[in-house]
Amino acid sequence: MKSIVRRLFTFLTVASALTLNVATAHEKNVAGPNGGRLITEVEPRAEFFVTAEGKVQITFIGEDGKAVAPAGQIVIVTAGERSAPTRLTFNQVGGVLLSEGTLPNGNSFPAVVQIKATPEAKAVAARFNVNLSICSGCSKPEYACTCGH
Repeated sequence: MKSIVRRLFTFLTVASALTLNVATAHEKNVAGPNGGRLITEVEPRAEFFVTAEGKVQITFIGEDGKAVAPAGQIVIVTAGERSAPTRLTFNQVGGVLLSEGTLPNGNSFPAVVQIKATPEAKAVAARFNVNLSICSGCSKPEYACTCGH
């Protein structure tokens, strides 16, 4: 009896894992209005976009999908190798936050984006790899790829 229950449990576990993999394989990521990566861990959502100069632009996105002006949020991006990370701070320029410095040299490196809704709030962190190579499927930088591959 125990072996039947164990086999049934194993079967159901494997079946649910396969179903989850198939479901997520067909989902596409949503890009921000500038073609950057959408950070959904915060409200309002934020778009992480690398400019042609290598600076990071953070645009906050309202529920309607349109840009909203920053409202006192504090953003810090730490990128590059752990032994020598680059720390970026931001200034408001128009309706976006623009980094004072540039990302580290290279085409691919880890990044941590910390966003505080207010100076007193706890930071929410998003971790991902900033890969600046262009995706062959959607023609966006890999960090903002919408193909879901």
